[in-house]
Amino acid sequence: MTDYTSDLLRTLSTRGYIHQMTDAAALDALAAKQIVPGYIGFDPTAPSLHVGSLVQIMMLRRMQQTGHKPIVLMGGGTGKIGDPSFKDEARKLSSQEVIDANIAGIQRIFERFLTFGEGETDAVMVNNADWLDQLEYIPFLREVGQHFSVNRMLGFDSVKLRLDREQSLSFLEFNYMILQGYDFAELNRRRGVRLQMGGSDQWGNIVNGVDLARRMDGAEVYGLTTPLLTKADGSKMGKSVDGAVWLHEDQLPHFDYWQFWRNTDDRDVGRFLRLFTDLPLDEIARLEALGGAEINEAKKVLANEATAMCRGRAAADEAAETARRTFEEGASGAALPSITASGEIALVDALVALGFAGSKGEARRLIKGGGARVDGEKVGDEAAVVTIGAEPVRVSAGKKHHGLVNPG
Repeated sequence: MTDYTSDLLRTLSTRGYIHQMTDAAALDALAAKQIVPGYIGFDPTAPSLHVGSLVQIMMLRRMQQTGHKPIVLMGGGTGKIGDPSFKDEARKLSSQEVIDANIAGIQRIFERFLTFGEGETDAVMVNNADWLDQLEYIPFLREVGQHFSVNRMLGFDSVKLRLDREQSLSFLEFNYMILQGYDFAELNRRRGVRLQMGGSDQWGNIVNGVDLARRMDGAEVYGLTTPLLTKADGSKMGKSVDGAVWLHEDQLPHFDYWQFWRNTDDRDVGRFLRLFTDLPLDEIARLEALGGAEINEAKKVLANEATAMCRGRAAADEAAETARRTFEEGASGAALPSITASGEIALVDALVALGFAGSKGEARRLIKGGGARVDGEKVGDEAAVVTIGAEPVRVSAGKKHHGLVNPG
């Protein structure tokens, strides 16, 4: 591991965030002597980000923790096109109203991870629509287009993937990398931004921005990417068996968010503690060294800390207590997903209503496969009904998903 002189790169390195940098020595020297404004871009394609964006959010948090200025760039302009990087097909285009609503929802998430304000190291949120919407096509081509080589752009992995598969790549999408590069140059001009960060799939776009800022303005700016984050089983970070793990409680209940972290693979515990919590490294080393059943205690710490950071300490405590009562005592917990029914309800209907199955057919397959339980007892009859008395009935799908049918 490289010995860095700046707190910024030392922190990012020891916690496992660094994959590539355009000029590590120069960036390290700059961060050691002055406040570095750095940004990451997020396209507002949904009203919430999910766990797959959390590494990037935490990178901005690490910037602020080490005395630098994090800038959240919302892609109100680029979001009208959609990033084609490593996508099989074009994104569906969103209306301006949807984009604005998504930005408002996402802003609420960042306010939990960063301190916003007017101070030197306070975070700011900017929208690239402020400059992209004002561009005139011919002047933009003359000023910016001349600095981009189509030959080089065709060589980027994100473009080659689509072309090699003979999948359509529209001219609209092809422009995305030019606009993203222009964002870096514009942020350098407007706010003195010196660093762009992103996932490893953004390396080509980031290098474009570094080159463009240098060619247009002679600016010395830098790029840094994080490793591609997958779980130990090879699955993509941010996804669960039931879909995206959303950061906002409007899209995912506190308990389900907590449970996602609690179900972390043993092999991922130490890495996730370093990336997604503020725990000291020596404490993380102690927790990841736990063996056997004790590793479950480390997973609970991970779940508590990650949930507290994103949802608040009260939400984490409530989810942890619900889990304890549900799984250790067999009792019901108020934070579990719940529905209300009178008398009885078909088990397939309960599974669908609780969100554990997308259709009755899927619910029947779950039951037939032995994945459904009622009050802890496996149910194999696809026609089974849940009888509701005076107390709630616990319905489970697999080992990870539990809900309540309350008497109506």
